[in-house]
Amino acid sequence: MTSRTGPMTATVGRPLPNAQGASHSWPEVRGIRLHVAEYGTGAPVLLLHGFPQHWFAWHRVAELSAAGRRLICPDLRGFGWSEQTRRGYDIDGLSDDMLALLDVLGLHRVDLVGHDWGAQIGFRMCLRAPERFRGYLALNMAHPWPRQRAVLPNLWRQWYTAFVEYPVIGRAVLRHWPAFCRCLLRHQVADRSVWQPGELAEFSAAAQVSAHAGQAMFWQYVVREIPALLRGVRRGQRLTVPTVLLGGERDNVIPPSMLAGGEGHADDLTVRIVPGAGHFLPRESPHAVAGAMRELFATGR
Repeated sequence: MTSRTGPMTATVGRPLPNAQGASHSWPEVRGIRLHVAEYGTGAPVLLLHGFPQHWFAWHRVAELSAAGRRLICPDLRGFGWSEQTRRGYDIDGLSDDMLALLDVLGLHRVDLVGHDWGAQIGFRMCLRAPERFRGYLALNMAHPWPRQRAVLPNLWRQWYTAFVEYPVIGRAVLRHWPAFCRCLLRHQVADRSVWQPGELAEFSAAAQVSAHAGQAMFWQYVVREIPALLRGVRRGQRLTVPTVLLGGERDNVIPPSMLAGGEGHADDLTVRIVPGAGHFLPRESPHAVAGAMRELFATGR
């Protein structure tokens, strides 16, 4: 199969993790096949995973939230069981994929949830196409207007990106050193016992298969997003979608201090902190995530 971003590999052939109530499809979106897992029926909610995960990152949240809602959990381009391409892993490109997926599914307006990198993409989608989203729940990610005094003291927390972002080196680390991703998953939660052994094995194996996509996504952030932040490209943009930014009190990647300061750029932005939780709220505190979804999406704020 080919795409306008260049052929690479077909959809992953590994067995899908067993998640009760999940159905699976592979729609063609912007010339490639994306894998989509869905739970439940009702009002549509699009959920975007982070790194180094895929759709299965949402299975605990889905157990609590699927009643009365259609939870749509795609694998981002190149991740999980979605097709890999040579290019297309910048935030704008991944946002285009997800907006096009909504078109393919015939959904004009949905609720939105994003975690980690998925939350980066979610913010971009809300800024570019606010009419498509009733509300947005962003998990474990800073808003697009970070304050320098909050970012600079926390740059050291991104130490692991040096092993991932560089071409050749990053792909080699992800492909041949699965212990690296297992270490990240353990290190970035407040209580390491929250992970089941099968989950660690699944996500570290998935990172090996999606090594090109993982490295390319980090590298595109370096060459595109960091210069844009320095130039203040987003400074004049305003977030009009009602948004809740949910962080973990013990998040050692995006600490609570990095979540403040976006209110002046948004019509309705609320920051909340989950006590005792780290960087993987969908796994560590699925009840908190499900509760925030119910409150935000039921009321529309």
